[in-house]
Amino acid sequence: MTKPNTDAREVKLFLERGIANFYPSDTAVEKALRSGKRLKIYSGIDPTGPTLHLGHAIVFRKLAELQRLGHEVIMLIGDFTAMIGDPTDKAATRKKLTRKEVLANCKNYKKQASKFLSFSGANAAKLVFNSTWLGKMSFGDVVELASHFTVQQMMVRDMFERRLRGTIYCANCLKEFPAPYPDIIQRGDAWTFEGWKEGKFKCPNCKSVVDLNSARTGHYSSPKPVYLHEFLYPLMQGYDSVAMDVDMEIGGNDQTFNMLAGRTLLKEMKGKEKFVVTTVLLEDSSGKKMGKTEGNMITLEDGPEEMYGKVMSWTDGMIIPGFRLCTDVSESEIDRIEDLIKKGGNPVAYKHQLAKEVVTLFHSPKAAQAAADHFLKVHKSHEAPEDMPAITVKKGMTLVEALVASNLVSSKTDARRQIEQGGVKADGKVVKDVDAMAKKGSIIQKGKRHFVKLA
Repeated sequence: MTKPNTDAREVKLFLERGIANFYPSDTAVEKALRSGKRLKIYSGIDPTGPTLHLGHAIVFRKLAELQRLGHEVIMLIGDFTAMIGDPTDKAATRKKLTRKEVLANCKNYKKQASKFLSFSGANAAKLVFNSTWLGKMSFGDVVELASHFTVQQMMVRDMFERRLRGTIYCANCLKEFPAPYPDIIQRGDAWTFEGWKEGKFKCPNCKSVVDLNSARTGHYSSPKPVYLHEFLYPLMQGYDSVAMDVDMEIGGNDQTFNMLAGRTLLKEMKGKEKFVVTTVLLEDSSGKKMGKTEGNMITLEDGPEEMYGKVMSWTDGMIIPGFRLCTDVSESEIDRIEDLIKKGGNPVAYKHQLAKEVVTLFHSPKAAQAAADHFLKVHKSHEAPEDMPAITVKKGMTLVEALVASNLVSSKTDARRQIEQGGVKADGKVVKDVDAMAKKGSIIQKGKRHFVKLA
């Protein structure tokens, strides 16, 4: 059995970088990591899509640190909970998946996670599926599990509160907040603001007045249903901790509620302390987390050029968090870069450095340099890449049809929209005619990174 490394400096590195919160406290977690006890630590993933993404990688990197410290790490696949659907941060009920869809989604997860976790050797990571225990539970078992929680505990979850009460949007700071009680009253198809003092509110974020009678200051979104099975999700995920008898769970900060449910269950059912460590989320400029659901995330199967281009599309405000969460660049160097940017340094130069670091982490230094060269050639020199896909142009084929055939767009409607918005070029010139014909020999460009040759 591997003896844990309790070196104060190594433990400190884990505790200080990329961590949002510790439960019950950072000192308690540090004490456990320096106790000499080999801890059983896990991170869970619901297979809701066919590839893991950068958000998962941030967690895996921290889990890999714990593995290198000598602790037992588990990658849990939520093949059962994925069929229920995690309601986290969702304004509406998440679509439930079939067993077949779930298994298809996770078939390459171990290979993708192997970029960070070692599944062989003396301290090999374990791969576990929660259908092993959740699939065997009877209705009586579920009722018993539910008896450990109250409706009030579930309602603490901000997402449920927003959906039950509706939300108010502030046009000043672009934030949403739950509608205050007393709630609105529905009369037929109309919602009235009785008890709301004429529909005027002070935004809890920016303190400006939101007047629902004026479209310029904000608007109200009606309540949305919360289904009973969504209350069961945190129970199921929480029971994972009990079934595996773990010491610690690590996951993204958006999973705090679910992970704390496991802490509650483990304490009540086994009288055992469970530590919870949450990681900082890498968010885009609108405050949405970077993830597959939002459609703005680097996946672990992206090629070097695609990955490099996506990092370059990030906002300047994501440069420093990107270095801190997605690279091994030292804290002192990150502080230096941050200081240079604040003093007027060109953020683009450091974004290129970030892109190379990210591609190196997922691929190799050689692939990162090739991706950088490709990006500069295509985007700075406005040259088409030498290696690009080609499609055969059929007689009478329109440019819209060619775009669909090349998989540069998802549909003819999408193709027309891209053309109307000026996002399509033919031989370097913007195409404005949605009825334009495809011409053999032309090079078609969609956006900044996607090219196809018409043969």
